[in-house]
Amino acid sequence: MRFVVITGPSGAGKTLALHSFEDAGYYAVDNLPPCLLPDLLAFCRETNQERGAVVIDTRSGPAFADFPAVIRTVRATAAPLEMLFLDASDSALVQRYKETRRPHPLRRVTPVGVPERGILEAIHQERASLESIRTLSDHILDTSALTPSQLREAIHATYAQETRPGLLITVVSFGFKHGLPVDADLVFDVRFLINPHYVPALKNLDGRDARVAAYVHQDAVTAPFQAKMEDLVGFALPQYQREGKAYLTIAIGCTGGRHRSVVLAEELAARLRKDGYHVALQHRDLPPEPPLPESEDPS
Repeated sequence: MRFVVITGPSGAGKTLALHSFEDAGYYAVDNLPPCLLPDLLAFCRETNQERGAVVIDTRSGPAFADFPAVIRTVRATAAPLEMLFLDASDSALVQRYKETRRPHPLRRVTPVGVPERGILEAIHQERASLESIRTLSDHILDTSALTPSQLREAIHATYAQETRPGLLITVVSFGFKHGLPVDADLVFDVRFLINPHYVPALKNLDGRDARVAAYVHQDAVTAPFQAKMEDLVGFALPQYQREGKAYLTIAIGCTGGRHRSVVLAEELAARLRKDGYHVALQHRDLPPEPPLPESEDPS
C-alpha cells in the first residue's frame, strides 16, 4: 500500500492536489483530525486499498498540535506513509485568498465584527504552527508559480506516473434545427456541403451508409474543408492536453443531423483513433440502431 499525507499552509493547493490523487485512483479523505490517522490506515488495509491520500492541516483546530507526535508514532510501526508538504509564498497565498474571498482558518473575528488579525498575520501564525511538521515531510513542493494543470501534472508524475489522466474526445454529429449540443467545445458547420436529403435514393439513409458518404465526397469543397478541420483539430488537441483538459466535445452539424454531419463525424473519429486518441462517437439526432436479434435456442 502507498499512503500519502498532504499538508501545508491554507491556500497552497492541498484540495486540488487531493483531487489529483483521487483521479489517480487513491482513496482520498479531506480534513482528517490527526488522531484518526492510524484508524484510517487500518481501514485502508482492511479494505485492501492499494493507495490512499489524506489532507491534514490547521482546520482541525487545537487537535492539529498532536500531528507531529502522531506521524512519529505511525512511522514507528513501519507503515507505508509519505508526507507531501505543499507550500507557497506569502504573496501568492494572499493573492489566492483575495481571489477566492474565503476566510483564512486562523483569521478570528471579534463579536463586533472587527478582525483580530489580518490575512498576512494569519498566514504567519499558520507557518509557525506548521514548522515542526514541515521538517518531517518527505517532499516539499512550492506551488507559488504553478498553474492548476502544472500541479496536477506534478502529482501524477511523482505519485502515479502510470495513471496520468488522458483526454477523452467525443465526436458528435447533430442537426442545427434541433439545437446545438450543450457540451460542445468545438463546433463545425457543414451545411454548405451538398445535401443527400434531396436525393430520393439517399433521403432515407444516413451518413453511416457508404452511398451517402460517397455522395457527400462528390462535393468539390468536402475534401479541402475536411483537411482544414482535421488540421485545426490536430493542432488544438495537444494544447488541450497540455492544460490538463480531461474531456473535449467536437460537434459537427448539418441541417437535420442525418447525412453530412454523420459522414464527417464518422471520418474524423476514425482519423483521431488512428492517431492514438481515446474517442467516443455519438450521432445525437439519429434514431438508435436496433439491437441485434437474439440467436434462437437450437434445442
